[in-house]
Amino acid sequence: MVETERNHWRTLLDVTNAVVTKRDLAALRTAIAPNVRRIVPHDHTNLFLFDEHCRLQSFVIDPTALPWPTQLSHSIHLDAEPYTSWLSRAVDIDVNNADPTGWEQLHAHVRASGVARICNVPLAAPHRVLGVLSLGRLTDVPFTADELDRVTQVAAQIAIALENAMAFEEIAALKERLARENVYLQEEIRGTYRFEEIVGESKAMQRVLNQISTVAATDTTVLLLGETGTGKELLARALHASSDRRTRALVTVNCTTSPAGLLESEWFGHERGAFTGALAQKIGRFELAHQGTLFLDEIGDVPLELQSKLLRVLQEHEIERLGSTRVIRVDFRLIAATNRHLEEMIGKREFRSDLYYRLNVFPVRIPPLRDRREDIPPLVLYFAQRFANRLRRTIESVSHDSMDLLCQWWWPGNIRELQNVIERAVILSKGPVLTVSRAEFEAMAPPATTPITLEDAEREHILRALADTNWVIGGPRGAAARLGVKRTSLVSTMRRLHIQRPERGGSAPPRS
Repeated sequence: MVETERNHWRTLLDVTNAVVTKRDLAALRTAIAPNVRRIVPHDHTNLFLFDEHCRLQSFVIDPTALPWPTQLSHSIHLDAEPYTSWLSRAVDIDVNNADPTGWEQLHAHVRASGVARICNVPLAAPHRVLGVLSLGRLTDVPFTADELDRVTQVAAQIAIALENAMAFEEIAALKERLARENVYLQEEIRGTYRFEEIVGESKAMQRVLNQISTVAATDTTVLLLGETGTGKELLARALHASSDRRTRALVTVNCTTSPAGLLESEWFGHERGAFTGALAQKIGRFELAHQGTLFLDEIGDVPLELQSKLLRVLQEHEIERLGSTRVIRVDFRLIAATNRHLEEMIGKREFRSDLYYRLNVFPVRIPPLRDRREDIPPLVLYFAQRFANRLRRTIESVSHDSMDLLCQWWWPGNIRELQNVIERAVILSKGPVLTVSRAEFEAMAPPATTPITLEDAEREHILRALADTNWVIGGPRGAAARLGVKRTSLVSTMRRLHIQRPERGGSAPPRS
């Protein structure tokens, strides 16, 4: 008797060492069944864990048993008998003679597996119950009180091992997420993004800032509407910095930078081998934005075939990486921006109306620079000092004529164009007084005698820049840089204004 007891405790110690030392859930899964069989003789070893919805899901299913049907979890009501008893103590169940009330579907599944006797034991960790360890016998041999006690002991050790492995897995996931966010933020800092303070005391700009301040503390979707160069991304960053999610990442997705196939991979990520060239797993921007803020810039340029997929993510907050069937939950606050007229695009069937209504929860219209001219002088002084410090120049003031000229110009490229003009002026100014060449503006100004619309003026301005650059769009000497706008924004505007290079003996299209 003493020897039997000694052998039991020695076996329990061996089993405990075998499972508790497993820090990886996959390794722990394979170690459970063979070690539990050393404690109590049985035929089927099954283990079920609670998921995030407090439903029992299979973790270990004996290969000789029937597969666990997913829909079976929905029929299990843990707050009713017999499940409440199974989660409180070890029980021996005579399957063929047991009352199936309350567990009819599970009872039928167990009988179909050929199991005649079950031992159910709760996996009780120090602070919570993780699930149930279920042992089955194909013969009608009861589990004795001594065997129930032994299974309870080993279940407690398995629960500790499971809790430790889950904790290690969560720590590893958090470390991986932190590493991904750090890489992303470093790329952001090294990129072209600016972190200027928002300069503007006009009533129009103060109205915008009041709207941003009002909505920042919520998780409401915000749609920023405004022309190219009005500072939509800067306002998105200000909105994120004022929100409760400011400690997590603000992830930016420019919806015009890639064709539809690559944009989908950029959004959702992909698994290794998902398509030709997918040599490694890639985490998508939506997944990176989990618990942070997602900024979709130029949302009006999302291809129509991807708009339905985007709508589903915004509704369900679930994604699947390309090449994977695993559903990943994502929780992010959405900010979108566009310089296009989405209502007109809906009428032309270029933009889904249901996606528009999902985005247009809290629209914020950003006024163009020509509608807040009182902000031009402080912006000029701000950019002049910033570029003077960067270029190691001394700029003490702005000439009166130059300031008048800057305030009178209509700024089709808005703040980004003003920024570029001031940077050039800082480089070209010889002394401490900033001067701007009037000839530069006169060359771009439309004839004063010709009555034109704002769209005509914008088209004329772009055409002059394209002609001056020999229709080169991108690059440091291209039309986009001359106008002070992004290359992708200029291409989008040219498409909207139907601007194409004139045919001259089969000349090539604009180069980017």
